[in-house]
Amino acid sequence: MSGVWVFKNGVVRLVENPGADALQGPTRRKVLVHPSTNQVVTSYEVLEGILTSKGWERCYEDPEYLQFRKTTTIHLISLPKDFNKFKSMHIYDIMVKNPNEFEVRDAQ
Repeated sequence: MSGVWVFKNGVVRLVENPGADALQGPTRRKVLVHPSTNQVVTSYEVLEGILTSKGWERCYEDPEYLQFRKTTTIHLISLPKDFNKFKSMHIYDIMVKNPNEFEVRDAQ
């Protein structure tokens, strides 16, 4: 995961590869894959099915985000409500909190 962390209006976010388009051409989009089923996460419905099978529970506390928690850990996965805003930082967050359960691949 490369990029620059930007702090703006009290929020820290990762700007991935700033200026990379000018230097390297178009960047490849990444996708999240559940390797045991070889299923690509193409929607939150698919992701929710995989996560609930792994012991994650859906939280309904914040209407701005789609959130999952695992009662056996302190982990919380927060995702934007709109799947089109699902970015690499969300993919890596899911991977870190679910070791050996997901892979990141280049989109076809």
